[in-house]
Amino acid sequence: MKIASLSELKKEIKHLETDELIDLVSRMAKFSKENKELLNYLLFESDFESNYVDKIKENINQQFAELNVREIRYLKKGLQRMVREIKKWVKYSGNKQTEIEVWIHFCQQISVRNIRISRYPVLINLYNRQLKTVEKAISSLDEDLQYDYREDFLEIEAFSSNF
Repeated sequence: MKIASLSELKKEIKHLETDELIDLVSRMAKFSKENKELLNYLLFESDFESNYVDKIKENINQQFAELNVREIRYLKKGLQRMVREIKKWVKYSGNKQTEIEVWIHFCQQISVRNIRISRYPVLINLYNRQLKTVEKAISSLDEDLQYDYREDFLEIEAFSSNF
């Protein structure tokens, strides 16, 4: 079965009545949890991006508080789960500044909570991947904004030099 292209879908959506569009969107929200989360972001969170970032940071802090750091297996799984969720939240936003702030906060929490990742190559690689993500996102911003985030980036990069 062939799926219509995005441009074809947009053309078809333009012809829909308001009630039909509401039914279509609500049906999509029921179909998948991710669709529902994206719709929630677009309707309630997108206008207040700073509040959205704060909620994500609170959620990250809560997950770090619940993280089992005594067993490497649980630590690794917990950090990987957090990375998956953060990627999803950043994808909803689509804003580079949000992405940078959230990843910097994640990396700062690893260093602040004294999580000993230096003994475990898997965790070192996970941390370094996030550093590359932050660096790439910073380089895509305007020079003024790059300067604002550069100091925080250098701080978390200095932590990685301790491994």
